Amino acid sequence: MFDYLFSLFSNDMGIDLGTANTLVYVKNHGIVLREPSVVAIDRESRRVLAIGAEAKRMLGRTPASIVAVRPLKNGVIADFEVTQEMIKYFIRKVHNRRSLLHPRIVIGIPSGITEVERRAVQESALQAGAREVFLIEQPMASAIGADLPISEPRANMIVDIGGGTTQAAVISLGGLVVSKSIDVAGDEMDDAILQHFRRKYNLLIGETSAEDVKIQIGSVFPLKEEKTMEVKGRDQATGLPKTVLITSEEVRQALMEPVQMVLDVIKSTLEETPAELAADLVDRGMVLAGGGTLLRGLPDLIRQETELPVHRAADPLSCVAIGTGKFLEVLDGLGGRKSDFITTFRPGA
Repeated sequence: MFDYLFSLFSNDMGIDLGTANTLVYVKNHGIVLREPSVVAIDRESRRVLAIGAEAKRMLGRTPASIVAVRPLKNGVIADFEVTQEMIKYFIRKVHNRRSLLHPRIVIGIPSGITEVERRAVQESALQAGAREVFLIEQPMASAIGADLPISEPRANMIVDIGGGTTQAAVISLGGLVVSKSIDVAGDEMDDAILQHFRRKYNLLIGETSAEDVKIQIGSVFPLKEEKTMEVKGRDQATGLPKTVLITSEEVRQALMEPVQMVLDVIKSTLEETPAELAADLVDRGMVLAGGGTLLRGLPDLIRQETELPVHRAADPLSCVAIGTGKFLEVLDGLGGRKSDFITTFRPGA
């Protein structure tokens, strides 16, 4: 009863706490914030100088006294204090200042993380001002966000390729039947491009430039019209600025290794799926979510390698956030009957 009354006066929110980006869903308002998961801090005092989009613009461009960092690595917290400050900032930014009540927060977390890592996420949210914290595994949140009928007694396969992790799962009757995760996703693809420039052109480029190359001309299949792109960086030999013209064929070659690792985790998940559920997937196929699935030709490559129907979610970048939001919408109706895939924390618990 009290939870219901409190919910009328607080802006409960769902958070997709991603390695690359953080999305915040506010109950009854939808997604209200999309910001890079980047924080700029003073090296000496550890004072936070900028968070989100402003901090991302500083990546690779800061003076010696400032460092711009991603506090999450592979979907889990790598820097507890900085992550806490980032969550506080996002809560303050979206929470209605007129409300005196702290919000309840649902956070999507990678499947398979340790209990210590779960506690780190929970503690960060509580310290940031949450009244109560619910953790939901990202494949489940992503499937809910993609409108898959997860409660039905048939296979629903979701593949979420984010910034730090690729997660593949088969869901039936509201539970994860098989779930696999690998620390290879968008960031590893960026790094493969960065290493290609270093090896072939002796050119140092930043993370932001590598990501831009992936977005502009990255692909996994030959394009009808191959593309070229000028990329600027610093020559390792001379130390001078330098411009290189790179082709989409080169980028495709550079991406082969991380893309193959993504394919392997999808196939591994399928191999462990029980026969009856595997039979369902012959017709139903799988749904792709996450920003990594926007790489040109990736759905076609997965379709070719698995011989299954492959569909990309209507809004792949938002599936986890929408899934946490949909859980918020039904939270009060659940009462004490919390789902198996939800972990609940309260202050002092």
